[in-house]
Amino acid sequence: MSIDHLKRGRSAEERVADDAKTRRIVEDTLADIEARGDAAVRDLSKKFDDYTPESFRLSQDEIDALIATLSAQEIEDIRFAQAQVRAFAEAQRASMTDIEVEPLPGVILGHKNIPVQSVGCYVPGGKFPMVASAHMSVVTAAVAGVPRIVACTPPFKGEPNAGVIAAMHFGGAHEIHVLGGIQAVGAMAIGTETMEPVHMLVGPGNAFVAEAKRQLFGRVGIDLFAGPTETMVIADETVDAEMCATDLLGQAEHGYNSPAVLVTNSRKLAEETLSEIDRLLKILPTADTAAKSWEDYGEVILCDSYDEMLEVADDIASEHVQVMTDRDDWFLDHMTSYGALFLGPRTNVANGDKVIGTNHTLPTMKAGRYTGGLWVGKFLKTHSYQKVTTDDAAARIGAVGSRLCMLEGFVGHAEQCNLRVRRYGGANVPYGEAAPATKAAE
Repeated sequence: MSIDHLKRGRSAEERVADDAKTRRIVEDTLADIEARGDAAVRDLSKKFDDYTPESFRLSQDEIDALIATLSAQEIEDIRFAQAQVRAFAEAQRASMTDIEVEPLPGVILGHKNIPVQSVGCYVPGGKFPMVASAHMSVVTAAVAGVPRIVACTPPFKGEPNAGVIAAMHFGGAHEIHVLGGIQAVGAMAIGTETMEPVHMLVGPGNAFVAEAKRQLFGRVGIDLFAGPTETMVIADETVDAEMCATDLLGQAEHGYNSPAVLVTNSRKLAEETLSEIDRLLKILPTADTAAKSWEDYGEVILCDSYDEMLEVADDIASEHVQVMTDRDDWFLDHMTSYGALFLGPRTNVANGDKVIGTNHTLPTMKAGRYTGGLWVGKFLKTHSYQKVTTDDAAARIGAVGSRLCMLEGFVGHAEQCNLRVRRYGGANVPYGEAAPATKAAE
């Protein structure tokens, strides 16, 4: 194997140190929210956003007034994007069916898909108003049938962002709060005097939001453990450096710590992409962010073969993987660890982020090895049930269950089964019965 790193990002040790600092800040902040409720939330909003309205929750009149500031085209575009997200989520929901089977006569087993009863959707918006994130969380929760959807977003330049608020409202949010950061996530999960806690938190955010969700997991459910936006371009000489560089920097502008990785088997493409990135960073309006991200977290990995490219890609397990090769479907067939694939030069991550219909809340930090991203199924709990409808089935299952309980030493368990055997089996129990509890106790 011959894998050559033409460019590396920050070391793992440096990244761990950053994480430890974030963890301590989040622990202290959540403890403050737990102790002081609304007062802590208001202090934090003042400190970080300089925003302290009479109520963080918007009234219907306030929502309507914000939506009225949007143009007809902006409203149409939001509704179009939500229609794509809703259509795909509805197709996913239709694939998840309740089942009921009878594996033995008189034994009924089944499961039901039940919506989570309350969800908190966090929509980032401090640096960029993430209109699309409202589609991904709020619309998808609504398709799942969640009866209480709470949406929070920080103020943008000191006031609610009309586009984000419109997307939340059109998507089906029942409560909309202009509140950001740890204070929003903490308030939704812990609850305050003015906000009932939710059962689940979803949505992307900065490192502090992600860490808050991690620390709150267990108290509430979460969609996934999320870190900074990641992007990978897998490319060969069927595409040019401009396309590779554009797709890398298009995601690097998310933040100062957004990994962007080129994996290629072409030295020529790798070197030209490095040059093209330098050129684009001189004209990109968001270059201050993208350049820092590329400097610290950008990588260019040169491989000998497509098999090596596949191995590297699966090991990194990037959130977004743009595949532009002469065998895109081969990567689709063989890749196992990623957030979402974007196949061919005609598609791109930005379309996936904003409008095409798949969900953009995706696993990062190698989590693609064990989970996919947010989808309608994340808002549904699959609960099993069982029912025994005949005396014969009660006796048959009870007898076997009793013996298995005794094999493990659970005498009380066995007696639960024995009672059914005695009650419903009659004089003739053809499947046998475990030794009485008194014998096991001797």
